[in-house]
Amino acid sequence: MKRLVIFDLDGTLLNTITDLGNSVNYALEQMGYPTHSMTSFRFMVGNGVRKLIQRAQVDADEETVDKLLEYFREHYDQHDCDQTEPYKGIPELLRELVDRGINVAVASNKYQSAVEKIIRHYFPDIPFVAVCGQTEGRPTKPDPSIIFSILNACPTPKTDVLMVGDSAVDMETAHRAGVECVGVTWGFRPVSELRKAYADHIASLPSDILNRLNDPF
Repeated sequence: MKRLVIFDLDGTLLNTITDLGNSVNYALEQMGYPTHSMTSFRFMVGNGVRKLIQRAQVDADEETVDKLLEYFREHYDQHDCDQTEPYKGIPELLRELVDRGINVAVASNKYQSAVEKIIRHYFPDIPFVAVCGQTEGRPTKPDPSIIFSILNACPTPKTDVLMVGDSAVDMETAHRAGVECVGVTWGFRPVSELRKAYADHIASLPSDILNRLNDPF
């Protein structure tokens, strides 16, 4: 039986793509660059905001990326909850896990202040044992340091930990940390990416995770 379930945020708990995309496009517009469709952002997210900006404007030098990041955060910090919403079944999944006595945590590559704000806004009644985003001095996923930070906050044998995410980055993070992983198909990346990244399990609905918890993994 798993005692700790660690969730990715964007594309796993919440559909954030429109608010992220709008904020990137705002930043690009401020500097006269062409914008992108919302669909294209599905393959740009997953490695943190700086990498998102670099993928959106591939020829930008570091100084330009820094400026684009300023514009992005200026917009996103005011509009991060405009069109973002939990995926269907996610609030019920989190509540059921907590009711069963299973700890829940968040491991995101989004910057820490945004992760904390969004979690408070959408899941105010869920007692996450750890809410971890990108912070200075800690590498982003797929480096497993974020998982180890969560395990420091909530000591749990690795055999009792499950990582849930929607991308190859999440699967690689779990493998490098030595914990089992579930790839979810409702997020931003195709199931083929999850299988190629050797997801231990595939979930098409949040309820699939609960069903799996009833059986040995």
